[in-house]
Amino acid sequence: MKNTFQVQHPRLRFVDHAEAYGRHLLEQTCKSIPCNTTLDLGCGSGNDLMIVKKSHPDANCIGVEFSEWNKEKLVSLGIQPFSVNIENQKLPIADCSLDLVIANQVFEHTKEIFWINHEIFRTLKIGGHLYLGVPNTLSLHNRLLGLVGTHPTCVQTTSAHVRSFSKRDTIKFYDRIGSSFCKVNAFQGAQFYPFPPSIGRPLANLFPSMAVTIFFLIRKTADYNTQFLDWVGKQQLETNFFVG
Repeated sequence: MKNTFQVQHPRLRFVDHAEAYGRHLLEQTCKSIPCNTTLDLGCGSGNDLMIVKKSHPDANCIGVEFSEWNKEKLVSLGIQPFSVNIENQKLPIADCSLDLVIANQVFEHTKEIFWINHEIFRTLKIGGHLYLGVPNTLSLHNRLLGLVGTHPTCVQTTSAHVRSFSKRDTIKFYDRIGSSFCKVNAFQGAQFYPFPPSIGRPLANLFPSMAVTIFFLIRKTADYNTQFLDWVGKQQLETNFFVG
């Protein structure tokens, strides 16, 4: 999944689309939090987990992907790979055993947001973190596109993305469902389209809610039971969500 980010305008050669993955932000984050046992959802070829290993060489790194295309490479990097459909299968991880879960450019590809979060917070330790990175529907360039009646680039119907995210809506999601067991501790942005990194990084730091991608560091603060799954039934949502 890590290589399927929606490219806006490939003709603008000076735009560094790799900036959207915010790996410089992940590197900063890994230096400040425990990462002894880290799991990466949609780990691709292991780029994000290698950033974890850079700050924590002895970390136990686990990579989850639906396919096994990168299995040999992941093993060679010291990453334990698992093939899991995160939308309808349990993670092969014990309760309360992970320090960090990375989900970078994955949630926008999924429908089953409640089940996935259930599994994340089931497996996180109290004090552990979810590092969530998603495309920003309300980035500056998407806002400008909306003014002229053009659809946001990150949720085009012809793309692989099926969900959209913004700062306030994402924080609201975790606050409404998870206020008793989690807290959004940090918010950042990466890539400021269409500027190169020399300009884009300072702009993303100043105006993260208008960056191309947005990142949340969410801390598990207390025991988790089944709140994400319970929410589906309580709200009587008119969609057939998977709840196990």
